[in-house]
Amino acid sequence: MKRLFFALFMSLPMVVMAQDNTWERVETSANSVNPDQKYLAGAVPEVDGKVVFKTTVDAPGKSAQQVYDIVLDYMKKLVHEPNQFEQSRVVLEDKGRQVGATLQEWLVFKSTALQLDRTRLLYNLIVDCADGKADVTMSRINYIYDEERDPQHYVAEEWITDKWGLNKKQTKLARVSGKFRRKTIDRKDFLFNKFAELLK
Repeated sequence: MKRLFFALFMSLPMVVMAQDNTWERVETSANSVNPDQKYLAGAVPEVDGKVVFKTTVDAPGKSAQQVYDIVLDYMKKLVHEPNQFEQSRVVLEDKGRQVGATLQEWLVFKSTALQLDRTRLLYNLIVDCADGKADVTMSRINYIYDEERDPQHYVAEEWITDKWGLNKKQTKLARVSGKFRRKTIDRKDFLFNKFAELLK
């Protein structure tokens, strides 16, 4: 009996240590951040069934005309950047109030010496200017993929929304359309952040 008690007593630290390791693994797993978290449910908003990204950018101390001038200057440069197609242009100049552009640009998924995976991204960018702020809208988003070989046309509403751009559990990006969702959100973030930087 003493031997049995001694054996049990000696094995107790091993059990505790095993439990500690298990808890450590569970805790590490719970604390790990999903690298795709910002692209998951709710990241692609819909307005009346259409994908529309919107933000309000503060422009402290600036009049509507000053906001307009800054935005127009940037948009005129944007449509001529190297990734833009010749169809990109500023199409709306409502002095002191609104600037609008239609853009067609390359969205690159992967670029190596052996592989170039990209799509043409088409969208409208509208900026409403006011005293101290700008309302920026990115809408009418669609894609032309693999246009050099077998062109495939996709619209954002049937390609990058939560229904199409995520798995059924909405815990991961979808295998194919997920890369479009990720890169579109990244492009939107870049543009919105650029306006915020210019108007601060």
